[in-house]
Amino acid sequence: MDLPVEEWKSYILEKWALLPKSVQVTISKAETLSDIFLHSSSLLQPEDEMFLKRLSRGYLVGKDPNAPLFYREEGNKKFQEKDYTGATVLYSKGVSHSRPNTEDTSLCYANRSAALFHLGQYETCLEDIVRAQMHGYPERLQPKMMLRKAECLVLLGRLQEASQTISDLESSFAAKPTLAASQFQILQRTLCRLKMKIQKKENLTETVSAALTKAFEDMDLREENKQISSASASVSLCTDPFKGRYLIATKDILPGELLVKEDAFVSVLNPAEVLPLHLGLESKWDTRVTNGDLYCHRCLKRSLAPVPCDGCSYAKYCSQECMQQAWDLYHNIECSLGALLLTLGVFCHVALRSTLLARFEDAGEVTRKLCGDISNKDTRLPESKNLVQTLSYDLGGESEKNGKTVETPIPGCDINGKYENNYYAVCNLLPHTENHSAEYKFLCALSISALCRQLEAASPQALMTGLTSSKLKAAMAPVLCPESSIWGVAMLRHMLQLQCNAQAITAIQQTGSKENIITDSRQVRLATGIFPVVSLLNHSCSPNTSMSFVSTVATVRASQHIGKGQEILHCYGPHESRMGVAERQQKLRSQYFFDCTCPACQHGKHRTTAEPRWEAFCCCSCRALIQGDEVLSCGNASCTESVSRDHLVSRLQDLQQQVGIARKLLRNGKLERAIQQLLGCQHDAESFLSAEHSVVGEIEDDLAQAYAALGDWQKSAAHLQKSLRVVEVRHGPSSVEMGHELFKLAQIFFNGRRKGPRRY
Repeated sequence: MDLPVEEWKSYILEKWALLPKSVQVTISKAETLSDIFLHSSSLLQPEDEMFLKRLSRGYLVGKDPNAPLFYREEGNKKFQEKDYTGATVLYSKGVSHSRPNTEDTSLCYANRSAALFHLGQYETCLEDIVRAQMHGYPERLQPKMMLRKAECLVLLGRLQEASQTISDLESSFAAKPTLAASQFQILQRTLCRLKMKIQKKENLTETVSAALTKAFEDMDLREENKQISSASASVSLCTDPFKGRYLIATKDILPGELLVKEDAFVSVLNPAEVLPLHLGLESKWDTRVTNGDLYCHRCLKRSLAPVPCDGCSYAKYCSQECMQQAWDLYHNIECSLGALLLTLGVFCHVALRSTLLARFEDAGEVTRKLCGDISNKDTRLPESKNLVQTLSYDLGGESEKNGKTVETPIPGCDINGKYENNYYAVCNLLPHTENHSAEYKFLCALSISALCRQLEAASPQALMTGLTSSKLKAAMAPVLCPESSIWGVAMLRHMLQLQCNAQAITAIQQTGSKENIITDSRQVRLATGIFPVVSLLNHSCSPNTSMSFVSTVATVRASQHIGKGQEILHCYGPHESRMGVAERQQKLRSQYFFDCTCPACQHGKHRTTAEPRWEAFCCCSCRALIQGDEVLSCGNASCTESVSRDHLVSRLQDLQQQVGIARKLLRNGKLERAIQQLLGCQHDAESFLSAEHSVVGEIEDDLAQAYAALGDWQKSAAHLQKSLRVVEVRHGPSSVEMGHELFKLAQIFFNGRRKGPRRY
């Protein structure tokens, strides 16, 4: 949810409509962000704040002392069903609501360690055992957990530690024989089994090496650019009066070459699945699994065993270190504002966090950036008038005017002409103030104003928590005082920047049945971030790069050969393989405020209105494509077949329902029946859909999954190769989608040559 909740948006838009015309005109014609913010914030009334506060109460982000028991019991149910992943998430929710150093916390950690053990997460299981003990795990329950610890150590090959744990456990029981006879016998048998495991392990002279690492995650730029941080030496920064800033190739670039590897300046986890209580949840404690339960709220790494914030139940982290870093940088301010930030949306949250992060840059730089006229409509801040960098499109160096050399300033560069991933670069991203509607600016300004009121309610000293430099604290004090509007203007600037400059951070999530007979993956939007270097890339509906993410790091690679002097281009979303020209132009004009003139759009304007092949129907007699509006006729001159569009659409809908039935059978492990159903769908599809129709590709992909689950790798590969042809036609040979399908094909070929678990 990028923007505020619908209730707040409707409330503010109604307030706008009721304003006197003269006030609307004043805000609409305001020339600076400072004027917009001051005029709008003066209209925020106490009743507006009360309405917003009521909306915020719908989000449960505090710690509820009754929640840990509820989540622990729900987790136990999942555990009994052997749904250990579901149990882990529910135990984590219980931990999030528990106060530190309480029995509730220790019990949730201990139960989670048991679920993690069954998932094979032995290192993480050990970490949770330590956490349970740190928070006061009851002594009467210690033996069972210590046995789990010993077994983890054995399985990890840490035999000396395992032996010591068993020895300590035996000594403890000898000193305090508190167990019943039956329990003691079970304990003795378990200890004997573990000792035998240790002896067997000690006889092994080698251990399995973790030599295989994630190559793409660890890959760095071959040679970092001296002018642009996080970019390779193969690109250069240019500027143009019409295109603005952009990147070009300084040499021939091969497909796959890494061009940019940039960590987000700021990112906020997307809370789209978090629902307020008034939307009719069965319980006020939500048991659904969301991204917020699976990913670290700072670094976005996936974690089944998150460490929660001590002050709220919403923020969770992959480690104690991540939690502390987040607290020092921004969460010490955000913690008490969690419900309000969920109500105001991700853009408002990113705006606040960006401004909070500015506190940690050089004192002089930050104060100039925030205290300068950052509301100016020009892309440059006052300092940027002194920033110069000599570049021309042909890389020839300086341009000439009237026989004299003219240096071209590039906004965002420092005094030495270097463009870096820092707050100054973020400030120089365009807010497009003149392009946003007056209503949108009013909504953003009032939302930021309401947030500022909450910040002002706290001590100004809180905003400087974590700043170690006394010089920096002194410099920031006048900037962060409650009476100053600079804080609000800075956040308003960032909120307006985000419509054009926010980058969706995505992740690949695995999906499948509980038994993992069939596994697949899908791309999900995980977070919203600002990447100053990535923002330099201009758009093309047929780009020459592809982007992927590992945690908060974006990597941009060449997807095709890029010649020296060519522009490096990225797709902002509207891709020629997914949208027609008219739809792409409308999307780009409404969100990014420009008309696209890329080759794909230029060529598309002159094409016929024929449907793309992945949506086309074919003649049932000769298999040629059929075209038309209400009635479609065969394109083969020797064929006279024709059919109504309504009839074909109805057949397509019936086919999609049958495919849905097959997928349900597939998920439930009824593989033979699923294959028979899919083969029937395949036969039906061939009679009226083009060979490259997207539904044909989906059927082939489903058949590939079914045969893979049966271990028939040859048939699985054959069907997936047919699916590949459809993907290539729709998305292109260099697309991310094509790469994903090729990876699946590689998995099938690999599985076909080995014995063991069957994975698709």
